[in-house]
Amino acid sequence: MKIKTLKFNFIMNMILTVSNFLFPLVTFPYVSRVLNPVGTGKVAFAYSIVSYFTIFAAFGVANYGIRACAQVRDDKDKLSKTVQEILAINVVLMLFIYVIYFLGVSFIPELNNEKNLFLISGLNILFTILGVEWLYRGVEQYFYITIRSIIFKAIAFVLIFVYVKTPDDYTVYAFIVIFATVGSGVVNLFNLNNFIYLKKYTDYDFKKHIKPMTTFFIITIAIAFYVYVNVAMLGFVKGNQEVGYYNAAYRIKDVMVSIITALGAVLLPRLSYYIENNMHDKFNDIIRKSMRFIFIASLPLVIFCILFAKDSVLILAGPAYLHSILPLQILAVIIFIVGVSNLTGIQMLIPLKKEQYLCYSVVIAAFISISINSILMPGLGAVGTAISVVVAEVSILLFQVVVLRKYFKILFGDLNVSKIVLALLTASFISFILKFLPDFNLLLLFVIRASSFFICYLTVLLLMKEEFTTSTLKTLSAKLFRS
Repeated sequence: MKIKTLKFNFIMNMILTVSNFLFPLVTFPYVSRVLNPVGTGKVAFAYSIVSYFTIFAAFGVANYGIRACAQVRDDKDKLSKTVQEILAINVVLMLFIYVIYFLGVSFIPELNNEKNLFLISGLNILFTILGVEWLYRGVEQYFYITIRSIIFKAIAFVLIFVYVKTPDDYTVYAFIVIFATVGSGVVNLFNLNNFIYLKKYTDYDFKKHIKPMTTFFIITIAIAFYVYVNVAMLGFVKGNQEVGYYNAAYRIKDVMVSIITALGAVLLPRLSYYIENNMHDKFNDIIRKSMRFIFIASLPLVIFCILFAKDSVLILAGPAYLHSILPLQILAVIIFIVGVSNLTGIQMLIPLKKEQYLCYSVVIAAFISISINSILMPGLGAVGTAISVVVAEVSILLFQVVVLRKYFKILFGDLNVSKIVLALLTASFISFILKFLPDFNLLLLFVIRASSFFICYLTVLLLMKEEFTTSTLKTLSAKLFRS
């Protein structure tokens, strides 16, 4: 099969990422006002519970499947057998998980009270498993992934404005969200014959996948503890409204994080391929460039979220979500932390087959997060949950950097941190000055200040001739002129 360049895959994944955050960016202001914090909180609570069951059914396949497929992508027979083995394991687990899930919905009062919502949300498990998204990412079919995803989101966009009309339509909204995010798994399943042989093999080896999948499963479970379980704890203790505040802040933060991790998503299969074929120079070169991108792109997004938290919440969610402002400012730090830890953990430890250290880091972080959340959340609500998540992410990064200390110079040796800090200070000052403009229109003023912030930041970097920024600009200019 034809493998595109990393630049092409990055562009495709960036388009996918933009569509992923444009969908909630455009729909959430409408949905949050129609459903109110209680309605959006119910959907977020249900999704957090269902996501936990999905994790058990997937059994760590998201990252393991990408690596396994990337390593054998040049041999269609090996690829086909690998996909069938992994998918069979997932289907068996999915059936077992569904039994437990339906029992939970039937007998747990908090779930049974919203039975229809949880039955609809349960479709997330089916579409995720049968979608074999890991295969398409493993063989780097990002053009297909992007086009397919955009089509489904466009349909979902229309459905939201047609069918979500009252606060009682939160179950309809839950179905549309699932349709937009994992509904395309149906298309993936019918498209399998274009990438693998749909024939029976006589020498299946399921056992070889169990151990690495178990490691990745533990990693995913640990991450879920300080993502989904924290939300569930918040819902049980403080109620759906507090979950709604936290969810609004988390969604806005996620938009920023997805921009930074867009590059990392296309690196895992390529870096796994390089390590498998002993191409270590290329591996190191990509890691070095990726870290520069993360520093230059993530730090302004952190400052932006802190400075523009109030305006972002008012525009995207409305005045009913003012209690989301402080959680958003706290969660903003995660944009940078996750950007770096995504590179050190997912893009380095996994290709290097050191996923056990990734496992250790997230297990430790899960215990830290749950402990801090149980202490702070009863009194501080969404703010306490946000603090616990930030501390957990910091612990993950510190652990991984220590494990990868021999790569320290490659990761951090060529960074121009002083130039980045100066550019951020200048941009923040300009943004502060513009804050005193007449408050004639919140959205227009937000656009003016935000645009000025990022334009000023990039301008200062170019004036100081920051190496990565100038080289990127030259590359883009050369391609435009050739076109």
